[in-house]
Amino acid sequence: MSNSVKKFSPEVRSRTVRLVLEHEGEHPSRWTAMVSIAGKIGCSAHTLNEWVKKAEIEAGKRAGVPAETADRLKALEREVRELRQANEILRKASAYFAQVELDRPFRK
Repeated sequence: MSNSVKKFSPEVRSRTVRLVLEHEGEHPSRWTAMVSIAGKIGCSAHTLNEWVKKAEIEAGKRAGVPAETADRLKALEREVRELRQANEILRKASAYFAQVELDRPFRK
């Protein structure tokens, strides 16, 4: 058995989330609406639940960090990590060359 992951386009995801939000009143609970709709598009209800959560976060209806902000934060953290590494390399090189300068015989 292969563990292949189905990829759904952003358009399909947004339409599916919109379907859940529009039709949840026709079902006893949001979860039953998700189960019904997920079966029709070929994804799991848990996957659809994650899509709905992300859409609500993006819309500001649910607490959480929007994807754009999370991506920006990751990029900034990566940049800080790279700059710290560069600073450490420069600090070690500076110490090395300072030591070499001290060990060199005095010129007259």
